[in-house]
Amino acid sequence: MSDIAGASGPGLFGGELSEIATEPAPGGGHGTIRNRGVTIASVMAVLGVVYGDIGTSPLYALSATINIISDRAPPTPWEVLGIESLIFWSLILVVTVKYITLIMRADNNGEGGILSLMALAQRVAPGRRLRALLGLVGIIGACLFFGDGTITPAISVLSAVEGIEVSIPSAADVVLPASIIVIVALFGMQWRGTGSVGRIFGPVMVLWFGSIGVLGAIEVAHQPFVLHALLPYHAVIFIWDHGWIAFIALGAVVLAVTGAEALYADMGHFGRKPIRVAWLGFVLPALALNYLGQGALIIAHPAAIKNPFFLLCPPWLQVPMVILATCATVIASQAMITGAFSISRQMVQLGYFPRLRVLHTNADEEGQIYVPQVNRALAVGVVLLVLSFRSSAALASAYGIAVTGTFMCTCVLAAVVFRRVYKWSRFAALGTFGTFFLIDGTFFAANALKIPQGGWVPLMLSVVLTTLMTTWKTGRNLILSRWKQDSMPLASFLARLPQSRTLRVPGIAIFLTANAEYVPACLLHNLKHNKVLHERVLFVTAQNLDQPEADPGGRMLVEELAPGMHRVTLRYGFMESPNLPRALEGLRAQGVDFDPMQASYFVNREVLVRSTIPKMRLWRISLFLLMARNAVPAIEFFRIPSDRVVELGVRVAI
Repeated sequence: MSDIAGASGPGLFGGELSEIATEPAPGGGHGTIRNRGVTIASVMAVLGVVYGDIGTSPLYALSATINIISDRAPPTPWEVLGIESLIFWSLILVVTVKYITLIMRADNNGEGGILSLMALAQRVAPGRRLRALLGLVGIIGACLFFGDGTITPAISVLSAVEGIEVSIPSAADVVLPASIIVIVALFGMQWRGTGSVGRIFGPVMVLWFGSIGVLGAIEVAHQPFVLHALLPYHAVIFIWDHGWIAFIALGAVVLAVTGAEALYADMGHFGRKPIRVAWLGFVLPALALNYLGQGALIIAHPAAIKNPFFLLCPPWLQVPMVILATCATVIASQAMITGAFSISRQMVQLGYFPRLRVLHTNADEEGQIYVPQVNRALAVGVVLLVLSFRSSAALASAYGIAVTGTFMCTCVLAAVVFRRVYKWSRFAALGTFGTFFLIDGTFFAANALKIPQGGWVPLMLSVVLTTLMTTWKTGRNLILSRWKQDSMPLASFLARLPQSRTLRVPGIAIFLTANAEYVPACLLHNLKHNKVLHERVLFVTAQNLDQPEADPGGRMLVEELAPGMHRVTLRYGFMESPNLPRALEGLRAQGVDFDPMQASYFVNREVLVRSTIPKMRLWRISLFLLMARNAVPAIEFFRIPSDRVVELGVRVAI
């Protein structure tokens, strides 16, 4: 099952198809949560998609952190305990408490991700300026998420394939080409869909988490002293004793929690409960045991610091573990890719990006989608990163700053949502999320030290994406203003129509308009050139809501304006893909005689040009026009049959 989805920017490529602005949910309240039960199949799918990123962090997180302090001297057992404690309590505070317990409560009709949170916060925020500020925070967070999503597949796959050097040092030359092959294969299979990928990857991740947990537990049994790391006292003492070095180490500790934002972004695919059960019942225990096991190994054998993860394995198991790790890191990338698909569609439907082609890969699950343009862009970006940095150690310098920036943006939006939607007191909301903001801000500051070594890559990508999104939004608003200036009020047109001698011809004419109060330009052009009006006329407006899905009872509103003339308003959530012909079949239930075989759709084909006095900088106008030319046509977006469309050209200056 496939369809085309995207935001219909006002007046763009058939602007009469477009919504005017994002509409609030009918009733203005928090949407109904889509409850999904917890089954073995759902938990398996969650393991195969959601937990790949954070689940493969043991490959590099502890090693990268230990190496920061081992430059001076081999780490002491107490230093190892301090680092282990920092990692463990980061998992507890950032992932378990912040995301699993709190943030995942803030769903938007069952959907997660920073843009869903932004839409929810804007809906309840008082004041236009605050809503605009929250929108900017959401945009920046989403762009940082994409920056992190580009690095995740590169560092994950490289770190796994590099494990072969532990057993076969001479194989170092094949690491780079093998990594490229794995990455290309990963992105090449995305068309199969999230559900299929989850079913394929689920059993592999069960084996992965089981294996790393058992290997860690065996080493912990040999060195139970390492269990002292579960006491936060050791993390505090490590920071107190090491000062600046401990601050630098935090930039590597955060690698253990990368992927936390993906848990929230993927909530719409699988539901809240399976994600929570999988984390608390399986993933967290396995990760904790493996990190503790690596620490125990380093305490007993300091030479193991070069690759503590693979040296946990007995020699006969190292090569099989490299193969399993490679499979797991492919899956690790899936969490970010799936989240990127969800967020990209939300950006489009909220009007921050041009229309994109979205393919639905599951007939029963609306949230399981594949976005070809995003998939190709991510694939190219990941391959370029691998070729540029060439090792996971080098990529670690670029990793972390984007995800910690997203963490901070999420805290800001969550504070508003929990204050306004869940009626927390100001003290509780600011105290809770202010504390998390300080934690995330400390991680961000520590990672900012990496900017010269590669941290600039995700930041640059985020700046580019933010520029694209704000340019698109500004351009859409300018076109809307111009369109309002040039349009005729519908009430005036209807008042004059009986006195006119306009010839009425058989059939149904559907005029698609962005504003239900104005006459569509395509109707005026049709009257000017053809001098006729159909016996039955429908003025159809499609509105995007700031909730994931429209309420079934509020999907269609029908109003009779004059004999044979009706105004139809169709509402869609930002996680839905409109199908106009199918929606209009519901007119019969509203008492309107509608035969789709007699209907003709009239749309504008608009040519965008620069005005003599532009209201945007010239470079932004050029960028906007380029984005508009590459947007998916609105006719495809609404899935209107091409043989029933009449397009009328109009020139629009911005």
